Amino acid sequence: MAPNTMLSGSKYSDSLSVVGISICTAIICEAISWLLIYRTTSYKTLRSSIDRAAKKLETMKTTTDAQKMTKKSKTKKMDRVETSLKESSRDLSLFKFKSGAVVALVLFAVFGLLNSLFEGKSVAKLPFVPVSIVMKMSHRGLSGNDPTDCSMAFLYFLCSISIRTNLQKFLGFSPPRGAAGGGLFPMPDPKTN
Repeated sequence: MAPNTMLSGSKYSDSLSVVGISICTAIICEAISWLLIYRTTSYKTLRSSIDRAAKKLETMKTTTDAQKMTKKSKTKKMDRVETSLKESSRDLSLFKFKSGAVVALVLFAVFGLLNSLFEGKSVAKLPFVPVSIVMKMSHRGLSGNDPTDCSMAFLYFLCSISIRTNLQKFLGFSPPRGAAGGGLFPMPDPKTN
């Protein structure tokens, strides 16, 4: 069987179309993010301040008590650096929020297009029978009783998550080390309780 006929068969074409569209969408979303966020000087300043604060906090935590700082002054300085790091991370999250709206609009438009193209159509076969909660997502909008059928929404969701995350790492747009887990709704500080 020639490669052209193998790929043009309906067995793989729908799933490859969804994966291809997911790759294109991820590239478009990262291009929008680059235009609105990553190329600006304020983003670069925030990112460098987060990196510096994270390094400073890490070195402060690894230093021994044999140094000149007393334990009380060391904890005060560490608290100040942690507060600065949290504030910078929050500012970075708010700064990224504006492009998030544009990216969300693009993703909704693409999802609507894909939903109309593959409505009620199985685009892939899962190699396993999923757990019931996963099956509700993977079999969404499909008729029939075959639990290994995979809907477009599930495949697109999995592809979008994995491709966009890896593309961000490849392009160097992943969040700074110290900003991980900060976000708009950070975990509560146990020291304040």
